[in-house]
Amino acid sequence: MVDVSEKPVTRRVAEASCAVRMSPETVARLDRLPKGDAYAMARIAGIQAAKRTPDWVPLAHPLLLDEIAVDLLPDEAGVTISSRVVCHGRTGAEMEALTACAAAALALYDMVKAVEKGAVITDLRLEAKSGGRSGDYRRADDAP
Repeated sequence: MVDVSEKPVTRRVAEASCAVRMSPETVARLDRLPKGDAYAMARIAGIQAAKRTPDWVPLAHPLLLDEIAVDLLPDEAGVTISSRVVCHGRTGAEMEALTACAAAALALYDMVKAVEKGAVITDLRLEAKSGGRSGDYRRADDAP
């Protein structure tokens, strides 16, 4: 891990997103699948994963997280997952936000695979971050 001991503790905020593409018929059943409520399971999986990011990402620093929000927005093409992580620390929370989205997407896939094995997880990305030496970042609307 990188030595961050000389960096000041500042408020860090990171937002990420991804998508799980599936048929409209599967989207319509997400709250009543054979395994249960896919929204609840995905949200909890994302929150748990954000808290355990150093277990997933070997060189990530353990952070005390102040807030983790995972939201799922369905549409006709699938579900967009977004996360927001807030902490006060010496390093950013980008990996926690990305890990939250990735885990939520994996849990959502696990919930739908019985009815749609062809669901696709796509577009995992950092949307914004603030705090720290590198300053603020917001993904441009036209970014790939």
